[in-house]
Amino acid sequence: MDALDILRDLASRPRATIAALRGRLDPDILAAHPGGHDNSVAWLLWHTGREVDAQLAALTGDEQLWTERGHAERLGLGEVGDDIGYGHSPEQARSIAAEDAAPLLDYADAALEELQNYLEMVTVGDLEEIVDPDWEPPVTRAARLVSILDDAIQHLAQASYVLGMPQRG
Repeated sequence: MDALDILRDLASRPRATIAALRGRLDPDILAAHPGGHDNSVAWLLWHTGREVDAQLAALTGDEQLWTERGHAERLGLGEVGDDIGYGHSPEQARSIAAEDAAPLLDYADAALEELQNYLEMVTVGDLEEIVDPDWEPPVTRAARLVSILDDAIQHLAQASYVLGMPQRG
């Protein structure tokens, strides 16, 4: 097993979490802000898709699924939805809302599927390529892929945790 095999396995896990969330997220759960935090469950799901999609598009040079496949229109979040959520003001974060989890889960799953497809084309040698020299140390393709997956796993785990909370206020 090499590093790519490990990354490919890791990339499948968030999609399994998405599958486990399907049919279990009602409007109250989507709108939950545990502890008064600005990021709701809907925000967590939306952000998962956006960060995977935007960062993968930066690696591949392809158009983001957000626009290419009509997710922006389907979710109808306006200009704030076009962002990826880093640095959102409280008002912006709270404006990311949904009554139905399916489009949010569909988008996150589509972005993660694209990431899995991308990993099938990457070689072990590609992993060492510097993709962002503006950091110290410079960011390699491997480090960026781990970062993308780490963020997705964290946010999907947070959504799963809220689902299991007895009180979601």
